Amino acid sequence: MSDLLLVRHGETAWSANGRHTGRTDVPLTPRGVEEAISLAPFFRDRRPALVLTSPLRRAVATAELAGLTGGVTDPDLYEWDYGGYEGITTAEIRRTTPEWSLWTDGVPPGDAEHPGESAAQVGARADRVLARLAPVLRGDSGDAVVVAHGHFLRVLTARYLGLEPSDGRLFLLLTGTVSRLSTEHGLPVVAGWNTRP
Repeated sequence: MSDLLLVRHGETAWSANGRHTGRTDVPLTPRGVEEAISLAPFFRDRRPALVLTSPLRRAVATAELAGLTGGVTDPDLYEWDYGGYEGITTAEIRRTTPEWSLWTDGVPPGDAEHPGESAAQVGARADRVLARLAPVLRGDSGDAVVVAHGHFLRVLTARYLGLEPSDGRLFLLLTGTVSRLSTEHGLPVVAGWNTRP
């Protein structure tokens, strides 16, 4: 069986200051570029069977800088749509809703470009991605690599492990890192997390 390698894109100005960055297409910072380039040694001798990336430029650029060529963009890999909380930090939200949690409380609707999503809706997208990856993961032709975003990859991890989408809250994911989902005795496991070469 093959592994599923998760790459969170490098730092952006919004991720650096904690702003919820869903569909807003912000570029990597210089540090984010360095983070992405630092991943290249990890992938230098690997030949993934499939590379999927979010369509957003921070993910596409991270894949390219890490040396992951031939990636296919997949709209199901967009970050969580934060609706009315797009571009707002958790601290700002908690000024009016002190106990707010994305995982349990969700987001208010935004404008037409940011209607918002629930954890279940993000989980449904993650399930579709896992279904598309299943033939690769069941084979032995190489690993699958997904380059995407923090909250989405956390939900994807929860679903890979058979957990509820909201259980993604258990997996803190840093920018510019590689995490590895695998199997042990036929069961899904986390084999590496927040790895930097």
